[in-house]
Amino acid sequence: MKPLICLILFFSLSSYAFAECPEGTWNRNQNKGPGGGLSTGPGGGMSKGPGGGMSKGPGGGMSKGPGGGLSKGPGGGLSKGPGGGLSKGPGGGLSKGPGGGLSKGPGGGLSRGPGGGMSKGPQEYCSNIPPWPIFLQYLDENGYEDEARLIKEELFN
Repeated sequence: MKPLICLILFFSLSSYAFAECPEGTWNRNQNKGPGGGLSTGPGGGMSKGPGGGMSKGPGGGMSKGPGGGLSKGPGGGLSKGPGGGLSKGPGGGLSKGPGGGLSKGPGGGLSRGPGGGMSKGPQEYCSNIPPWPIFLQYLDENGYEDEARLIKEELFN
C-alpha cells in the first residue's frame, strides 16, 4: 500500500510542478529547469516557441498583438488596464497587493516563496509581462524608475 501512495503522490506533484500557464501568460520565475521562467525549452519563460516569453507570435512575450507581452491593449504586458503589466490595480504587474507583480507576499512577482516570481523552485509564477530584461528597460525608459529599481534589487540580490 505504501508504494502505491508514494506513486500517486509523485505523479500529483509532478503534474503540479510542470503545469502550464494560462493562455496569454508564461512562467516568469527564476527556475532554469524544464518549464521554468528562465528555460528556453518548450513551455519555458525564455522560449521562442508558441506562447513563450520570447515568442513574437500570438500571445508571446515579445508580441505586440492582443494579450502579448509588448501589447498596450487589454490584458497586454504593457497595458495600464485591469490585469495589465503596467497596472497598479489588483493583480497588475505594478501592484504591491496580493498576487501583484511588485508583491513580496505569496504568489507575488517579487516573492521568493513557492509560486513567486523570484522563486527558483518548480512552481510557476505566470504573468503577461515581457521577459525581465525587456520589461526593466521599458520601465526605465518610461518613467517607472522606482518600480524598475525595486525589481532590480530583487533580481540581483
